[in-house]
Amino acid sequence: MDLKEKVASFPKRPGVYLIKDGEGEVLYVGKAKSLRTRVRSYLRDGGDGRPHIRLLMARARDIDYIITASEKEALILENSLIKKHHPRYNVELRDDKTYLSLRLSTREKFPKLTLVRRIKNDGAEYFGPYSSAGKLRETVNLLHKLFPLRQCSEREFSSRTRPCLYHTTRGCPAPCMGLVDEEGYGALVEEILLFLRGRKQKLIDRLTEEMKEAAGDERFEEAAVLRDRLAAVETTLLRQKAVTHKPVDRDAIGVVREGAEAQFVVIVIRSGVLIDSRAYYFKNLDEDDGEVVGEFIRRYYRENRIVPAEIVVGSDPSEDDREVMEQWLGEKRGKKVSIIIPKRGERLELLQMARENGEKLLAERRRSKVGYETALEELRQRLSLPSPPRRMECYDISNIQGTNPVGSMVTFLDGFPDKDHYRRFKVKTVEGADDFAMMREVLLRRFARNSGGWEYPDLVVIDGGKGQLAAALAAMEERGAGHVPVIGLAKSRPIPGAEGAKSPERIFLPGRMNPLTPSKNSSAIFLLQRIRDEAHRFAIEFYRKRHRKETISSALEKIPGVGPAKRKALITRFGSLKRVREASVEELSSVEGIGPTLAMEISEHLKNNG
Repeated sequence: MDLKEKVASFPKRPGVYLIKDGEGEVLYVGKAKSLRTRVRSYLRDGGDGRPHIRLLMARARDIDYIITASEKEALILENSLIKKHHPRYNVELRDDKTYLSLRLSTREKFPKLTLVRRIKNDGAEYFGPYSSAGKLRETVNLLHKLFPLRQCSEREFSSRTRPCLYHTTRGCPAPCMGLVDEEGYGALVEEILLFLRGRKQKLIDRLTEEMKEAAGDERFEEAAVLRDRLAAVETTLLRQKAVTHKPVDRDAIGVVREGAEAQFVVIVIRSGVLIDSRAYYFKNLDEDDGEVVGEFIRRYYRENRIVPAEIVVGSDPSEDDREVMEQWLGEKRGKKVSIIIPKRGERLELLQMARENGEKLLAERRRSKVGYETALEELRQRLSLPSPPRRMECYDISNIQGTNPVGSMVTFLDGFPDKDHYRRFKVKTVEGADDFAMMREVLLRRFARNSGGWEYPDLVVIDGGKGQLAAALAAMEERGAGHVPVIGLAKSRPIPGAEGAKSPERIFLPGRMNPLTPSKNSSAIFLLQRIRDEAHRFAIEFYRKRHRKETISSALEKIPGVGPAKRKALITRFGSLKRVREASVEELSSVEGIGPTLAMEISEHLKNNG
């Protein structure tokens, strides 16, 4: 049965369809109000003529469907299946960062604040995500000063025998020691929730009332603490600038289109205060504005993000889609959600602000793109490549006299870092300081992966000269990758007898005796330096991390009773030998598998052998 015959039997009911290739891999997941009508549009001559749909259907060999009770259920199922299959023809919402969120574990008896990368449906309260990790950490430090919640792990909490250092500095009320009951601690939790939700006046009124009550009962020390907290809260809230007249939670989603490119900017308003701005870039989009905005909303809020009361957009995702999305988002939020297309007023101003930011980002990307296209074309010409090297991989080795050797692989796509395709390698087979053999091992292992579906690069860049290049080339030929262009990039070096003078960067090519020495103003050499320096940074970062763990492990190996599992637990908990040495016996004994007796032995051994 061909696809047209199969689709003719599809029901005219809401549901989700899955387009698959000949191997059964899911290429695309979509939802439909009428499965038969929607999927038929892909197969009709002159039907859906968008380029990505033509490419999709050229590979399509089968189409399955799942009926749902409503469009809203179809939307929920579509999101679930996209998460499960990651189809290559669905737009994935991705940017250059994994944003941090703030989690308050309200289901615990004594809740605490933590920073997390993923928001889960676990009953905790989440705030964010926030694009600036540094500012979020500053906020957490401020919150702990204003509202001193505990900061210890569950294991540390349950194994305490005395209050921690935070308690002595008024940074924790020590619920572990019973110095505050659930009701007193719960009051702190309620206050921090008011602060994070932006309920400013309610928080100020509450603290004022508590302070007066404590003073009236002659609990003067407690009243003084509340007075200081109230003053700090009022000072902090004065610094926050409201951008709306009402304390509303609102996301303004602006999009700027240029050809098949789209730059989205989301401005995040919570309780009337602008708290964040996030940017997302897409290319190869050929849908109209309404479809693109609708797809973005589905993908953006699919990731368990905090859903606001209002979502402001510039294009209608279509009346049917908008109604279904509002229902779906309302269920996620637990309250009504409105998708609004503003005509005037502060909502329109926010949307214009988002668009202006998007225009700026897209213009910056265009300028960068022009520069890197020039660099890629220059590389093509100088290295006699068949086409500009859009996908480049660079390799570097890091070690000190052969100890803890590591290799790094970084990938640039169209002149920009593609961090999803960075890789680290622990060198396993080389003894001593043999950089050439280490490079050979790393390249052998990398190009063994091509049989597993790894894509070949357009150019391999090796950090080093003739020796490293020869080792890399031999490894690539052994793995059947000898057809991939490869160069060595050697750093500039001091010129003997010429004080302060350095030679130019040198590009070594296979089969060529003398290196190329491009001008230091060459856009090609600038791009090669960037990818080489990034590979070096990535390798050094991995080496230091490995060396630090090896140093701790080596020092701990000499302590009787500390085996591999306990060493790993100590390394994970403290991160450095210095911190293990400085830890108290109580802190050491809180680590899994380390009891008080062994903790004492570890402490004594490290102090006596420091």
